[in-house]
Amino acid sequence: MLSSRVREETRARWHRFEALWRRSMQLRVVVSTLALSLAVVIVLGMVLQWQITSQLLESKEQGAIAQAEVSLPILERELTAVDPNSDSVSEQLQAALNRLTTSSSGQSTSDVAGAFTAVLVDGRAPGARNEQPAAGPIEDVPEDLRVFVERGQLATKIHTVQRENGPVTMVIVGTPVSSATRPLQIYLLFPLTAEQQTLAGLQRTLLVSAVVLLALLGAITNLVTRQVVRPVRQAAQTAEQLAEGDLDKRMRVIGEDDMARLAESFNEMADSLKQQITQLEEFGQLQRRFTSDVSHELRTPLTTVRMAADVLHASREEFPPGLSRSTELLVDELDRFELLLADLLEISRLDAGVADLAAERLDLHEIAERAAESVRAIADTSGVELRVLAPADGTDLTIVADARRVERIMRNLVANAIDHAEGGPVELRFGGNEQAVAVTVRDYGVGLRSGEAELVFTRFWRADPSRNRRSGGTGLGLSISQEDARLHGGDLDAWGEPGEGSCFRLTLPRKPGKEPETSPLSLPSTRRIAAPEALLATGVERPSEGDGEQDVRDKGPARLTEESWEEK
Repeated sequence: MLSSRVREETRARWHRFEALWRRSMQLRVVVSTLALSLAVVIVLGMVLQWQITSQLLESKEQGAIAQAEVSLPILERELTAVDPNSDSVSEQLQAALNRLTTSSSGQSTSDVAGAFTAVLVDGRAPGARNEQPAAGPIEDVPEDLRVFVERGQLATKIHTVQRENGPVTMVIVGTPVSSATRPLQIYLLFPLTAEQQTLAGLQRTLLVSAVVLLALLGAITNLVTRQVVRPVRQAAQTAEQLAEGDLDKRMRVIGEDDMARLAESFNEMADSLKQQITQLEEFGQLQRRFTSDVSHELRTPLTTVRMAADVLHASREEFPPGLSRSTELLVDELDRFELLLADLLEISRLDAGVADLAAERLDLHEIAERAAESVRAIADTSGVELRVLAPADGTDLTIVADARRVERIMRNLVANAIDHAEGGPVELRFGGNEQAVAVTVRDYGVGLRSGEAELVFTRFWRADPSRNRRSGGTGLGLSISQEDARLHGGDLDAWGEPGEGSCFRLTLPRKPGKEPETSPLSLPSTRRIAAPEALLATGVERPSEGDGEQDVRDKGPARLTEESWEEK
């Protein structure tokens, strides 16, 4: 349990750091600068340490060789008194070493190379080194170095030996000693303790210097980056406030540098945008006022014309056939004119933002049935079958909404589907979840071409201007329906494919204003979808007996002509 909490906390912190890394340019610049600086400091530190170490070792070796050259005459002078036939050769060699280390010349030279330990070996029996007389710690001298010295060469080597306090690294110099009685070798052991302490102090100094340098570089980079990023952040904040509608917000202009010119250009752009937006708002207000005023002013003459038209229409049987038909056309166009005025007034209220909702609890299925019944006469005339399919699982379709507006949406959608169904059926399907309810109006008519699904809600837009509207629409129905859906906090979507028909989906929240995350119903996919009766239509070729396998293809949804509908 504890480990899982630690992993979750680590993952959460990592996600927060990732988000901060993506959002903060200042953090990325500072971290990148510190990373590159750290790499440079490490490389420079390694180079400096290598050079200083090489110089210390080279100086130590040179001092050790100089000490060996100074010690040779002293040993040769001291060893003249050594008796080669004596059994106490080791004691005589030790005495010679003691005189070497206590002589004044040896002490003065040791100040250059430092303190050392001498080893003197009798080399008369090189084949049995363990039996050779010696003075000093002969076990500290490596065998390979003794081989070179026994051949008469001066040799040096850096070697590490074990002591009670730990390993000790030292420079060992070996050289043969000229003697008239027997061959001797001397080895001088110079500990590198002082040099190691010097290198350790140097490493600590480099480490502290690197930390201080990185801290200073981080502070300097943060300061410099902040000077560059601060105006950018200010510009972003000002742009957000402008986008929220605060058109008077401006950037502060300080100095005359590039950032100051950026602030001036940004402020000039904001002034220009404010001026254009103000002009557009004024123009929009004038346009909405003009539409509203014209609509209101046309109501009075329209009422007078309507009264006269009704009188003429009531007496149309007394008129000649041509005049009687003109009277009927006049009444029909006046009806359409009244619908257009009503839609224009509704559009002006929606644009002005003064439309309100008379919310009440209602059932979407009942509203849809009522809307379908209001246009059923048009569907019967067009030979279109209306199918209001209730949800099979008994989904609750109760919502809180404006019944008048929802019914108007459904009526506009069904009437539009009838206009474009080309005799095919129109289906209404319902769905719901905890957040919203939805209804789709599906027809199998001409459909929509690519890009037209976004244009169907444009005011007065028609996919085919030559097509006659059976419902007598004004061209504003779908636009008003979309605004009504948005007024509830919902949405109205469209889908269509050429020859496959179209589908409109209305999604409404359970309560107004609470926008749902997803719709309970999905729109049809781009693949071909046939009407339910397509399999029974003549467009589907069935294999006959004895013909073997034949190509059975869906020729599309069945089209019910007006003649066949009447016959049925």
